[in-house]
Amino acid sequence: MSENMLPPGHLPGDPPPASAIARMLRVDHAGEYGALRIYTGQRAVLRRPETDALLAHMQAQEQHHLDTFAALLAARRVRPTALLPLWHLAGFVLGAATAALGERAAMACTVAVEEAIDAHYARQAAALGPEETPLRDTIEAFRAEELEHRDIGLAHEAEQAPAYRLLSAAIKTGCRAAIALSEVF
Repeated sequence: MSENMLPPGHLPGDPPPASAIARMLRVDHAGEYGALRIYTGQRAVLRRPETDALLAHMQAQEQHHLDTFAALLAARRVRPTALLPLWHLAGFVLGAATAALGERAAMACTVAVEEAIDAHYARQAAALGPEETPLRDTIEAFRAEELEHRDIGLAHEAEQAPAYRLLSAAIKTGCRAAIALSEVF
């Protein structure tokens, strides 16, 4: 392709494809880091063995996602977000605060986060071209696990949490803001 030709679907002023992939990887790494911290906060507060086993399962999957994105960042020479220290604290506080409201509120947090991530991963997968099939497959596999987490939250009465709609809307708004910030910084 000549210098003046744009890739299919690419408009003048759009960032180059490599830049878009770097932003995707940066934000996905940050999101998985934040999710890991949310479960750490929830597990620190909710100390019931049956709940802890569930949270540990989801946390282990998030750790795998984080490790995968960390390896992709290194392989593609993409820097992580500069906001990791903020997500370290914010994730833990969100997890601990919702857990302090009870198991249903902790599960409501999981549902809200996973619904926001589902939409985010769906947009990313749709934007990836055939040259990025392995990355799309990874994102789709992780998306399926995030939906499993959402379903676990719903099965554990997330929607019966006090002020569920308000809590869910606030958490989803926070997730969308974190995504936007992590792409840039």
